Amino acid sequence: MKLDVNVLRYLSKDDFRVLTAVEMGMRNHEIVPCELIDRIARLKHGGTYKVLKNLLKHKLVHHDSSKYDGFRLTYLGYDFLAIKTLVNRGVFNGVGRQLGVGKESDIFEVVKEDGTVLAMKLHRLGRVSFRAVKSKRDYLRHRSSYNWLYLSRLAALKEFAFMKALEEHGFPVPQAVDCNRHCVIMSLVPGYPLVQVKELQNPDVVFETIIGAVVRLAEHGLIHCDFNEFNIMIDDDEKVTIIDFPQMVSVSHPNAQMYFDRDVECIYKFFAKRYNMSFEVNENDSDGSEVEIDEVGRPQFSEINKNSGFLDKELAASGFTRKDQAELEKLTEGELENYSDSDDEGTGDEEEEEDINNTNVKQLESLHLTKEDDNHQVKDDHDDNHQVGDEHDSEDEGETESEDDAELEKSLSKQRRKAIQAAHRGKKNFASRNTYKDKGGKSSQSSKVQKQMSGW
Repeated sequence: MKLDVNVLRYLSKDDFRVLTAVEMGMRNHEIVPCELIDRIARLKHGGTYKVLKNLLKHKLVHHDSSKYDGFRLTYLGYDFLAIKTLVNRGVFNGVGRQLGVGKESDIFEVVKEDGTVLAMKLHRLGRVSFRAVKSKRDYLRHRSSYNWLYLSRLAALKEFAFMKALEEHGFPVPQAVDCNRHCVIMSLVPGYPLVQVKELQNPDVVFETIIGAVVRLAEHGLIHCDFNEFNIMIDDDEKVTIIDFPQMVSVSHPNAQMYFDRDVECIYKFFAKRYNMSFEVNENDSDGSEVEIDEVGRPQFSEINKNSGFLDKELAASGFTRKDQAELEKLTEGELENYSDSDDEGTGDEEEEEDINNTNVKQLESLHLTKEDDNHQVKDDHDDNHQVGDEHDSEDEGETESEDDAELEKSLSKQRRKAIQAAHRGKKNFASRNTYKDKGGKSSQSSKVQKQMSGW
């Protein structure tokens, strides 16, 4: 869907209010009902349906009446909400030409008030070319339900966080300016993608710079996972800049070594094919034939010193969670006894919710204790106390305990009676209100005959 910002000029406050209402309703609705949109928007003079019709004309919302009448937000409407918010913040005041189209994002030029040109990246997950994002990325984590707008927002937040942290640690990345919803504003990188560069004056220097960036990322606890010629920018001075960070993972990820080797292999293959660089050494065998040996100096994941930083821990990268860190600390401290209980963390909230949802009947059953059980418990306590000490002391203790138990039984029975009375007092008889009253009908007559035959 093409982004036409000219429509943005003709949208009123009511249009954006209804558009925001649809966005809020999509937090727990796949298709937002019209009544809910009207209640959330709360337009002073009404006219929500008329506004929805205008938004539908500009393809900012999509109408669906398969199950019930409702609307959902489109990517174009989500773009307008993000752009409107960033313009109100003063981040930029104009949108220019489109710079590129990717499998999961679109990039545009934006202009600030002083004439500075920035880059705006709009994440668009859910395209036909890249719909396996749920299995390939960790945006959802433990969630089961999702929509593409929400996944795009998570990808934008993750990329903005990584870009900000890498910039602070001196990595060659664009400057992160601002982020809202699925939109990331960054500095415009001068240059071209490496895939478009046919020749280099110093290919060896560029190659060493790129491989050094991969190794340095791993030393700080991160792996790019998509490090190829499409995500490397190079300018006229052959200065390298790395872009695209939503898919980064931690070095503690189970597949970290595979991702690292894949990034390194992509760079080696591209430079060998495009710039005819040779990374193999030929040696003569005993019979005089040449034998090819693997590349000399190829970085290995096991040999990288990962003590330069812990960006994966600070940014909670994929594969490095707080629970894993807690378990690791328990193992290092030698607390193996409590290690088995670590898997049961986080179940307290569910138990509290189940206790809250219990009915009054279950509460009464839990409070109801028979006299036999009470007497049996008193008897067991008396037998246990009888075995300790002298016979005379045990008899005295048994008498005092029997008196205490009798008083305790009286207080328990009194509390039970109060609880039962309070429960009956607070319980409303809904059956008498909702049942069908058939006065003098066939059903009432038949019920009387059945009672007489059964001997009532």
